[in-house]
Amino acid sequence: MSVERLTLSQLNLMDRSAFVCNAGWVYEHSPWVAERAWEDRPFSTMDELCVAMEKAVRSATSEQQLALIQAHPDLAGRLSSVSELTPASRNEQVGAGLHQLTIAEAELLARNNALYREKFGFPFVLCVRLNNAGAILEAFSERLKNTQMEEIDVALAEIFKIARLRLSDVIIL
Repeated sequence: MSVERLTLSQLNLMDRSAFVCNAGWVYEHSPWVAERAWEDRPFSTMDELCVAMEKAVRSATSEQQLALIQAHPDLAGRLSSVSELTPASRNEQVGAGLHQLTIAEAELLARNNALYREKFGFPFVLCVRLNNAGAILEAFSERLKNTQMEEIDVALAEIFKIARLRLSDVIIL
């Protein structure tokens, strides 16, 4: 991933377009989150920036929230077609070891992805940087017990973790 590292001060000074260009990618295919968060500048801390972006998601319509969840790829589902993954998603999935699954693990993950999509209508989202392949496989069985509303909340919480980690990669403190 070749995103330019910058300070929070530099980000604060950017116009809306530049801000979205530099921070809009942290929410998968959803630059609207950064566009809305821009209005809350200036940010004194990284936490303030993250909270502003989370607020943008929380204040969005349920349709926009579902679209944000839908923007995420199935875990390991598209690794063979890496052109469909954003560089950030590809690096995160590889970092979690999802490219090294055994055939049995890959088949189980594919089955779980299908069951999850069938039940909830959107992909299973998990902050893979905070998990490994074994923990990811275990998380499916627990989360498949949730209701759709519970799972929307869990998926958004995971998306917030992903975005915070992505921001911490590029913002110089």
